Amino acid sequence: MSELVSVTRDGDVGVVTINNPPVNALSQAVLRGVRAALDDLTKDPAVRAVVLTGGGRLFCGGADITEFGEMAAGRKTINEFPLLLDALDASPKPVVCAIHGTAFGGGLETAMACHHRVAAPGSLVGQPEVKLGLIPGAGGTQRLPRLAGLAKAAEMCAGGEPVGAADALAAGILDKVIDGDLVAGAVAFAREVAAKGGPPRRTRDLADKLGNSTMNAMVLAGARDLVRKKARGMLAPMKAVDAVEAAATLPFDDGIRREAELFRECLLSPQSRALIHVFFAEREVSKVPGVGKDTPRIPIKRAAVVGAGTMGGGIAMTYANAGIPVLLKEADQPALDRGLATIRKNYAATVQKGRLTQQQADERLARIEPTLTYDRFREADIVVEAVFEGMALKKQVFAELDQVTRPDAVLASNTSTLDVDEIASATTRPDRVIGHHFFSPANVMKLLEVVRGKKTGADVIATSMDLAKRLGKVGVLVGNCRAFVGNRMFDPYVREANFLVEEGAAIEAVDAALTGFGMAMGPLAVVDLAGLDVGWRIRNEHRHLEPPGRKAYRAEDRLCEMGHFGQKTGAGWYRYEAGSRTPLPNPEAARLAEEAAREGGITRRAVTADEIVERTVYALVNEGARILEEGIALRAGDIDIVYVYGYGFPAFRGGPMWYAGTVGLKAVYDRVCAFEREHGPLWAPAPLLKRLAETGKTFADYDKEREAKP
Repeated sequence: MSELVSVTRDGDVGVVTINNPPVNALSQAVLRGVRAALDDLTKDPAVRAVVLTGGGRLFCGGADITEFGEMAAGRKTINEFPLLLDALDASPKPVVCAIHGTAFGGGLETAMACHHRVAAPGSLVGQPEVKLGLIPGAGGTQRLPRLAGLAKAAEMCAGGEPVGAADALAAGILDKVIDGDLVAGAVAFAREVAAKGGPPRRTRDLADKLGNSTMNAMVLAGARDLVRKKARGMLAPMKAVDAVEAAATLPFDDGIRREAELFRECLLSPQSRALIHVFFAEREVSKVPGVGKDTPRIPIKRAAVVGAGTMGGGIAMTYANAGIPVLLKEADQPALDRGLATIRKNYAATVQKGRLTQQQADERLARIEPTLTYDRFREADIVVEAVFEGMALKKQVFAELDQVTRPDAVLASNTSTLDVDEIASATTRPDRVIGHHFFSPANVMKLLEVVRGKKTGADVIATSMDLAKRLGKVGVLVGNCRAFVGNRMFDPYVREANFLVEEGAAIEAVDAALTGFGMAMGPLAVVDLAGLDVGWRIRNEHRHLEPPGRKAYRAEDRLCEMGHFGQKTGAGWYRYEAGSRTPLPNPEAARLAEEAAREGGITRRAVTADEIVERTVYALVNEGARILEEGIALRAGDIDIVYVYGYGFPAFRGGPMWYAGTVGLKAVYDRVCAFEREHGPLWAPAPLLKRLAETGKTFADYDKEREAKP
């Protein structure tokens, strides 16, 4: 056999092992190797059964994702995969798949083509293809319903979430969960199956879980309703349900052909290309020039957080959730009590939802130690400052931290907009200072902007990027400028939403257009959630930096002057009834927008949803182009990851920079020029956008060109 596939014999049972680290991906060579091994073993009269397993830490993570792009371009086919599955299915000797770690995507499809499946406790199985804009394309939507029923199959194929071994056993996906030595247990199980005699049980022939037409109609209607609710605007989840339906309405071979048709529709879609871009961009963000595997890391065993407000409390929970003990400091007891009460409430809600046991929540809560002093801060390997967003206060805190922490401790600021170098100037060790911009709620949101100062040490950067993964975050390294990447782009995005309302668009229409585009929330609902006072404080903090005569929006500032800060005060752009987060129309906000228009001499008009999307999204793209050219972001893909994971940009559109490429940078540039003529210098096109548009290139091309430079 090849080095990717090995064969051993345990008496009368042959054991085929995939050895393609790190995830035993099903490359064409692996597929050929397994098929050759199976062919040899089935021809050997001394072999009565076969066990298929994976070497290393898992059975199989699925197909080699790089091959999907090759397939979409017509440079590769998936012929080798169906050949292996047909061979497993048709084997005259029983084939038992032994799963440890994970069996995802093509890995689970391979397992289901085997006659039986056993797994180690703690194993996970799943069909996550929808996360790449695809559906299972090698029989997954046809075999899974035959093992687990239509409801479970639709849930797994359309939702993409993994299932644990115990649940997979209960559903019928597994035949047995084996404690102890998995391969030895699988060999014993295979021997038992072979001893029973008769032809192997083929998954394709099972029909008792396929249900009847009446029941299936209800199951599929429910699955489609759930997709509309949870996967708004996405193509693949609905196609996955269509494919699962084919399992119940068509003979197996016809169902396989229908699955292949639906798979190809997804494969050739812009959504799949966008999601595959996000998949690889997320992995690229960890690559930082000048920071390698040999760069020293600082062990992080204990942490401290200054500030127990919304952000500080969420950050403390993030450390506690990762198993890191954390000191949580506040200036006075009432503030500390409020922060701890919120943390307890958050953990209680998680327990109520079944995501944690009470014991797990108690253990995490016990890792958070409240304090009113700096007395034990010398124990901390890292301190995260999360106080009010004001430069004077932050510099005061960092001057204090400089005195009370160890010289080697990392000092991180959660600032969302302020100059990290100026903050670092309050210390005697700017090489230990870095920005760790968490997103609210910090214990939930996946993004961490890691802000590098001019003097930040490479070891502090390396430690921060590794720590992000440990905290369950996607860390993106960005440069130090006003508002960094995410909020710097968010400013023109919200700016245009404000101007559109003043020009005549209904508040609800602006948000509806953006959620229709795929954003998790509309921009005005977002600022209501975050608190209008946050942006107001930032604008006031930076007002002296604005050029004279810069066009400003008025209505949101007026809301703030009236104390209407959004959800926290019961009114902002929307109204909120006591205890509710449901936005209701706010006539006062609409009145203020009309008043602002009159004061600004604006003639109000009807505004289309297309204009709303173009004005707001192209504002993101134009500012993103400036950020990229300035080197504040290392790659356009990094900007996309910031917006997908930090701001709810639809992953199926790939992030703002990728999306601009799908529209065509020339078309985007032309619209930006038109907006400049109509709305003034705030819309001046970014030089990089202009240059790429004129040369017919995309931001992805720009990334590749820069990567190719020595």
